[in-house]
Amino acid sequence: MQVILLERVPKLGQMGETVKVRDGYARNFLLPQGKALRANDANKKRFESERATLEARNLERKGEAQTVADALAGKTFVIVRSAGETGQLYGSVAARDVMDALAAEGFNVGRNQVDLNHPIKAIGLHEVTLHLHSEVEIQVSVNVARSAEEAERQAHGESLTSADAIYGVDEDALRPEDFFDPDADGNAEDDE
Repeated sequence: MQVILLERVPKLGQMGETVKVRDGYARNFLLPQGKALRANDANKKRFESERATLEARNLERKGEAQTVADALAGKTFVIVRSAGETGQLYGSVAARDVMDALAAEGFNVGRNQVDLNHPIKAIGLHEVTLHLHSEVEIQVSVNVARSAEEAERQAHGESLTSADAIYGVDEDALRPEDFFDPDADGNAEDDE
C-alpha cells in the first residue's frame, strides 16, 4: 500500500514522502496512529494544504521532547529489587518499571517510549534509551540495587556481586579456623 507520511517515521521516511508499506502495517499502525494517509489524489491535495500546520505541530512536539531530554540528561534513576549474592535479580526490571521510576521523579514518559529490548536481570548500572520523539532520543542510567545504600555504593563505582562487597568480608582471606573453633572438642555433653 502507498502512504503519505504525516511525520518522520524511523526506518521508513520523512514527513511528506510517499512510501510503500505492507497493508497490515498501514492499516494497523500508521493510519490509526495518524502517522500517514493513503496515497491518493485527494489525500495528496489535503496534505499539501495542511503541510504548514503539520510541520509547525511537529516542530512544537520536537521542542517539547527536547526540553524533556535536556531535563533528563545526566540523571540516574534508582530501582530497588531483591537479588541473590551473585547479583542475579529475583525477577526482572522491565520497561514498565523504568517508566514508573521516571514518573516518581516527575517525568511523564510512556512505556512504548522506553527502548528496553531485554529485561534487566542483574544489579548494576544500566543504560536505557528513551525515544521521546521520532527525532529525539536520550540515554538515561538506571541503577538497579538491593537497597538505596547499595545504589549509592554502585553509583561510586563499587561492584556488589561478591561477598566482600556485600558483607565487608574478603572471601579469599577466609580460613577454616574462621568458621570453626579449633579449641572446641566437639562434645556438647562435656560442657554440662
